[in-house]
Amino acid sequence: MAEPLLELRNLRKAYGALVVTDDVSLAVQPGELHAIIGPNGAGKTTLIHQISGTLRSDSGSVLFAGQDVTSLSMPQRVGRGLARSFQITSILPGFSALENVALAVQARSGSSFRFFGNASQEKALNQPAMDCLQQAGLGARAHIPSGLLSHGEKRQLELAIGLATEPKLLLLDEPLAGTGHDESQRVVETLRRLKGRLTIVLIEHDMEAVFSLADRVSVLVYGRVIATDTPGRIRANPEVRAAYLGEEEMV
Repeated sequence: MAEPLLELRNLRKAYGALVVTDDVSLAVQPGELHAIIGPNGAGKTTLIHQISGTLRSDSGSVLFAGQDVTSLSMPQRVGRGLARSFQITSILPGFSALENVALAVQARSGSSFRFFGNASQEKALNQPAMDCLQQAGLGARAHIPSGLLSHGEKRQLELAIGLATEPKLLLLDEPLAGTGHDESQRVVETLRRLKGRLTIVLIEHDMEAVFSLADRVSVLVYGRVIATDTPGRIRANPEVRAAYLGEEEMV
């Protein structure tokens, strides 16, 4: 088996007596879509903060592409290729979808383009930005002010902004939250197209989406990983069903 792209070793975070993540260890392989699921309060979002570098762990380590990045900040981790989509930049509602992604392209390249002067002429920014929008399924909405996009389209825009940083691994925290059925299907199809082209760590409560997309699933309960396996084996795992999937009425 190849060396993991992301490896967590014994991560722990506590607030006083409240232990939120407790000795979390897992490995994510290159090209894998690895889902992390669990009930509310399991520590999933805290774990994403620890991986992305926005929250310092009490103990343990984060290895990325074979390097220990535990002490690196979130921007430094983004520079290494470990990105959390919605934290890379805020969506600017008065700017078009294309302009929002072009800003991310500009930030990645460190260019000195006069973006705000005449963005329509900046092909070196707009072409890669349009490519990212196409990958995220939002090409037809490129010139719409982002504030006018639907909730689901804004989630797709966040994906496009994440792609603009050329990540090796993309962290996604509930990309389907608040979306309607049609919107969620579009986001799922976008993730399906991206699957295998880059490594994705996905936190999501929509079990239908998780089991249709994930290569492997880790289950977090009370801050601990109780199982990591293929979707089929996770679905059939008695401990997982008792701790979580039974609540979701998975059959």
